Amino acid sequence: MLLGSGELGKEVTIALQRLGVEVIAVDRYAGAPAHQVAHTAEVIDMMDPVAVRAVIDKHRPRYVLPEIEAIATDALVAVEAEGLAEVIPSAKGVSLTLDREGIRRMADEELGLPTSAYLFADTVEELRAGAYRVGYPCVVKPVMSSSGKGQSVMRSEADVDSAWEIAMTGGRVSSKRVIVERFVDFDYEVTLLTVRAVDPATGELATYFCEPIGHRQSDGDYVESWQPQPMSEIAYGAARSIAARVVSAMGAADQRFSGRGVFGVELFIKGDEVFFSEVSPRPHDTGLVTLATQRLSEFELHARAVLGLPVTTEMRSPGASAVIYGRHDEEAIRFAGVAQALADPQVDLRLFGKPESFATRRMGVAVATGVDTDQARRRAAHAADLVIRWPPTIRFRRHRPGGPDRPPPNPLRRADRDRCSVVRPPVPPQGRRRSRPGSTACGDPSRE
Repeated sequence: MLLGSGELGKEVTIALQRLGVEVIAVDRYAGAPAHQVAHTAEVIDMMDPVAVRAVIDKHRPRYVLPEIEAIATDALVAVEAEGLAEVIPSAKGVSLTLDREGIRRMADEELGLPTSAYLFADTVEELRAGAYRVGYPCVVKPVMSSSGKGQSVMRSEADVDSAWEIAMTGGRVSSKRVIVERFVDFDYEVTLLTVRAVDPATGELATYFCEPIGHRQSDGDYVESWQPQPMSEIAYGAARSIAARVVSAMGAADQRFSGRGVFGVELFIKGDEVFFSEVSPRPHDTGLVTLATQRLSEFELHARAVLGLPVTTEMRSPGASAVIYGRHDEEAIRFAGVAQALADPQVDLRLFGKPESFATRRMGVAVATGVDTDQARRRAAHAADLVIRWPPTIRFRRHRPGGPDRPPPNPLRRADRDRCSVVRPPVPPQGRRRSRPGSTACGDPSRE
């Protein structure tokens, strides 16, 4: 059972189904991307512990995979404790990563990992005092959110009120508590996809690493990613050490194989120094690039790890991904430019099938390979720009050659209409001899 059925959950669903697994996709709205491919779809309020428990009791899944942060984690703790289902990676891991306070305190106070200076605040006044202590510029985030939602940068005291308002209205989960952390003047940021899976040679859990993924963000949300991101040997070693320690702490201590799956560990890199930022206990949005770059994508790795199957993090080619945004606020959309984007054989697309478009909503992604990441980034960005979102409510004017009014006509439509082989014969009226077996719609039995 997937709790959360967005574009990442859709790819996980497909990966699981290819291994013969029945999937129940749960989300807060009908027609979510994973709903469209799962065996069963359910719509509930996932912040309601009664509703979460009821849907688990109804289907009795073997595994529960939380795919978003906005979930009633108390219900998952009870489900795991009662042995009703195995929560991936564990109820503890899901609870920790939903709450930025919990994961930051664990990383800093329990594991001793390098992090930026931070404080927590429950009021605007506490935020103002906290910003003064950690120093400007600083970053403000809701303690319960992800993917940059509700995040902002304060450069002076004049930004405090607006930063508080953004945090209160932009988070995925209603919360009156924020974290304020010193801005790290990093050289670049990476996602280190880290896999906890069963090693077939030993029969025990082992840790595997994908090549580091670089990415660019806008307003805290990922815009493009590429793999591999070059790193010094010292920085790469430190990143692997930090990631391994974080993900190893995500499992339940009393369960032998607890803590399996893919984790997106986010790190800041400054020279050879590495600072821990966040961890997601599931495939990461920047990891969409692995659809083009790796022998097994992050979604296939997650499916295999959950099922206790062997994994490989082998990389096939440098590559990149670029987000396709909605650009329109519409209840339904259609796409143009798909054929033009796919004319490059090194490009592929994933159009997520979200039933409603917003100007800044991720509606798809272009992935591309190249001789290096620079070439792949150019290809992916160009392909993403070619895919135009056309709201169906727009009434297009008559097409002018070279004009921007509407997408070009589909040259296949007339050809399809004129081909005899695609025209079905009408049902003959009573008393009229039916066509001989093997005859075509055009009435010429010699045409095949």
